[in-house]
Amino acid sequence: MNKIQNFQQVARTELRKAALEIAEAGLQAIDTPSVVKNLIRLEGNALFIKEREYSLQGVERLFVVGVGKCALAAAGALEDILGEKIADGIVLDKRAGKLKRMRALQGDHPLPTERNRKATAEIIELLERATERDLVLFLVSGGGSTFLFQSETLTCLEEGAILKCLFDAGAAIQEINAIRKHLSLARGGHLAKYAYPARVLSLVFSDVPGNNLDFVASGPTFKDSSTMEDAQKILERYDVQAKCGLSEIPLLETPKEEKHFRNVENILFLSNETALQAMKEKAEELGFSPSVETAELTGDAEEVGEVIAKKLKEGALFVLLYGGETTVRVRHPGKGGRNLALGLSALRFLGEGELVFSFASDGLDNTEAAGALCDTMTREKAKEKGIKAQEYLEQNRSFEFFEETGDLVFMGPTGSNVSDLIIGLHG
Repeated sequence: MNKIQNFQQVARTELRKAALEIAEAGLQAIDTPSVVKNLIRLEGNALFIKEREYSLQGVERLFVVGVGKCALAAAGALEDILGEKIADGIVLDKRAGKLKRMRALQGDHPLPTERNRKATAEIIELLERATERDLVLFLVSGGGSTFLFQSETLTCLEEGAILKCLFDAGAAIQEINAIRKHLSLARGGHLAKYAYPARVLSLVFSDVPGNNLDFVASGPTFKDSSTMEDAQKILERYDVQAKCGLSEIPLLETPKEEKHFRNVENILFLSNETALQAMKEKAEELGFSPSVETAELTGDAEEVGEVIAKKLKEGALFVLLYGGETTVRVRHPGKGGRNLALGLSALRFLGEGELVFSFASDGLDNTEAAGALCDTMTREKAKEKGIKAQEYLEQNRSFEFFEETGDLVFMGPTGSNVSDLIIGLHG
């Protein structure tokens, strides 16, 4: 089944069709259930994860805890593999669903809610039941930071206000998650602490540029190297306290005792490199010369869009591929995400035979769309409608722009999350 829901409607040229086929190849390669079933298997009392063997001999109970946008899909596949080996488990995802051997809880994203707090409390209660005879298997993916809200001093609305200030200022995901670690009793290694003294295997689906596992979902099972002082400096850098109107922002220290992490193994289970390799192979199959430019793309979405568009002018029949996460400076209360902003910025510089498609691998670019196709056809349609890319870009109205031109690409929640993926194509 295709991930791109409106493939036929937007594939109005051969170049567009090629871009969509390349994107589809990347999305299929990171399909969560398929990846779990390909990389995990059970043989008697031996659990194999990415070909590494883990003995279940002597394990009294196996608990599963999943958090993030891949959690539900991953847990469903894991149930098919482990079956009755699973004693109990909780999965916290944005999507609603049912599981046979685990509790599937639904959380809210992108800002924390009381529902998130209650679900996180249930996870903590489960983990505190674990003993040294048990194994806890974590499924950690992007989105988990928002779900894992657990504070004794801040309300969910207050944390939401802090996060909004950071988002609007264009703070990097590493900076935002460094703050999050010191605002919740469920991030920055806290879940590993609650699971102690059980053995912990944490499978991480990375959506963070550079695959720094301590920043994915704010590192709930990873020993945090940052301190409250580090977090405070970031808050001061963006003048968050004053902008949010809070009298104070109470920071918490993350667990530092080595014993809580002695039995913990964090495993990079999936990243955008898998998607990029599949996209590269598809581009070659279609007759292009592809290049994976970087899997660690960062920077301002407007600036990155311009750079990619201009680089397309260096040749023909080639494809530029990128993975990562840019940022957006929010100047007006418009509608759109970083992928739509990147595409709208690139549109200003695209020539004949050139196309840019930036999309969210989770299927939702802060809107119901994953991204938009950008080419000269888009610009011609905009001219007919009397709308200008520069004006909509400055007003943070990228979604509305592409809604007008009919170039939005829809996927719905994909159940995957390995950062954003960008295709630059010159036919």
